[in-house]
Amino acid sequence: MELRQLRYFVAVAEQLSFSRAADRCFISQSAISHQIARLEQDLGVQLFERSTRAVTLTHPGERLLPLATQMLGLESAILAELRPSGHRVRLAANMSFATASLGAIATVRAANPDAEIEFVIKSFHHRVAAVRDGDCDLALIRGNIDDPALQLDHLWTESLTIATARTHPLAGHDAVDVADLAPFPLILPPPREQRLLHEVIEAAFAERGRTPLLGPAIPPDHTATLELINHPDAWTVLYPDAIPPDGLALLRERDRGLRIAVSAVTRRNRPLSPMGSALITALRARNGAEPR
Repeated sequence: MELRQLRYFVAVAEQLSFSRAADRCFISQSAISHQIARLEQDLGVQLFERSTRAVTLTHPGERLLPLATQMLGLESAILAELRPSGHRVRLAANMSFATASLGAIATVRAANPDAEIEFVIKSFHHRVAAVRDGDCDLALIRGNIDDPALQLDHLWTESLTIATARTHPLAGHDAVDVADLAPFPLILPPPREQRLLHEVIEAAFAERGRTPLLGPAIPPDHTATLELINHPDAWTVLYPDAIPPDGLALLRERDRGLRIAVSAVTRRNRPLSPMGSALITALRARNGAEPR
């Protein structure tokens, strides 16, 4: 049993999809399937039930998940305790922040050629945990968290983009009002997976005295944009840097009600290094926020 196999196991368990877990871990689907099969062989148990429609944890898989998470947390704690400080900064984010982050990283590196800034891909909860455990110096998140050990620094606010199929009745518009969307089904992952998006959309509709018409929830191994092809009367929202597939129309929300705050998460009891502070300043500047 290897730590990387536990890392792949946790990714599949959280995504409930081998393909999405492979994307998150930056390896091929066949490679992650092979490593999970090796782990199952080493442990002598089946960890996942696989079908053409879904991936679910078996009872042994459910028992392994908290232990695997604990072991990976210990690995992070060891690395955090022993890695050198100074000009090295670890930034945790996901791929939707790549464009916003890489320009800021380049700016800091240009001013500090000896700086080493790592862009580490992690899910929301793993980003927050990595900062809390000291594995990462800061993380980028959308929305809010309630953790006395951590603090949030607002960086910028971004507007969500509305996406529809090109055959949708609103597809010819450059901008639409939230009320214009009310008759059409909204497709998103279920609230337990994308609570923030659901809350932002519901709040924007509530300001108009309306309620969004929810379409079928998107399965864990599907994407919202591709589901629009199967539901051409529906709509969804994308983060600004998302790259939609061909065949979709992108619309602005006219009154900018669909907006989400982006913040940096840091530890309260451990001030950022000058390099970390410089990165936060560069992130604000690159994304149009006022410097502080």
